[in-house]
Amino acid sequence: MTQLAEIALTPSAAARVAAIAQRTGKPPIFRLAVDGGGCAGFQYRFGLADAVEAEDLASEEGGVTLVVDEMSHELVKGSAVDFVESLGGASFQVTNPNAASGCGCGSSFSI
Repeated sequence: MTQLAEIALTPSAAARVAAIAQRTGKPPIFRLAVDGGGCAGFQYRFGLADAVEAEDLASEEGGVTLVVDEMSHELVKGSAVDFVESLGGASFQVTNPNAASGCGCGSSFSI
């Protein structure tokens, strides 16, 4: 595991991950990955992880560990992961300075 300094997990996102982890009985390890697909070319994938893998890059915020694999890291370097609640619903959102464009749903982007 290598220390991840280029991606921030906001306190709001960390609190939400901690609550979900506690409710599900899983460790507070939040994985951010990027897959090909979505309406704009790449899409974000979020989920709780059971462990930090040896090749993962990781950072910690509020007792929650954010992990990103090396390939995804190149696409999300400099990003911030937030948890946002609005009239339209609640979701994790990535503010990605590498994204040239995004889609209306906010879950996919292009470089």
